[in-house]
Amino acid sequence: MLDALTRLVKTAAREELLPRFQTAERHFKTDGSIVTEADLAMQQRLGAELSALEPRHRLLGEEMTEDEQRQLIQDGDQGLWCLDPLDGTSNFAAGVPFFGVSLALLIQRQPALGLIYDPLRDECFTAQSGEGAWLNGKRLRCRPAGLALRRALAVVDFKRLGALSAELAVRPPYSSQRNFGSVALEWCWLAASRYHIYLHGRQKLWDYAAGALILKEAGGLAETLSGEPLFQADLQPRSAVAACDAALFGEWKDWLASHTRLEARN
Repeated sequence: MLDALTRLVKTAAREELLPRFQTAERHFKTDGSIVTEADLAMQQRLGAELSALEPRHRLLGEEMTEDEQRQLIQDGDQGLWCLDPLDGTSNFAAGVPFFGVSLALLIQRQPALGLIYDPLRDECFTAQSGEGAWLNGKRLRCRPAGLALRRALAVVDFKRLGALSAELAVRPPYSSQRNFGSVALEWCWLAASRYHIYLHGRQKLWDYAAGALILKEAGGLAETLSGEPLFQADLQPRSAVAACDAALFGEWKDWLASHTRLEARN
């Protein structure tokens, strides 16, 4: 199925997203986030094509109402496509060349397949639960960083971390920090060992369902800030702490835990 999905998503992204890049008009949703005609066109097209490919599975898309999303999750034990038709919409609308399409298949409320496509770089990251991860058809494995935390390159989204963001900004435990603006691709770039540690305070199901599976199948590690398993099949946003190898993951978690406890006492 992954081969058919790859062809479907690649073609749709090239025909629906790329022609609209740098020209699509932005609109603001009630929660303040941005949507463009590209998001809507991509979701409509993939919804129809996924239904034709596998009629048993229904589509949960980011550009649906919350009531629709909640009902789909409740009824979706037998198979649910989880789609972010354009992850990195703010980048896309501003002309920043970092965005992609994220698609996961949930079976019995757990991720079974994941696919994330970056149409500008023609990079397609895929994973199948228990079978591994791939980048453009080649096996994808996290490389051990072999670095202490103080030497690591981090990707951190500060705006959703509350008081912890100030400590990270003033006394960072890592060497350098980035934030790219597409959660889906950030998961993939960690899986590809393009940086070493990750922190995000608030991700929706369609933000992380495919990417977290890709990282896991590539050998990376992830959980929430409170130490819980990351994946949860509901609409509640989740924090994410991740790294490309166990030693660095442990050091990163220890630092975050100690500073979270300090904040709780103050």
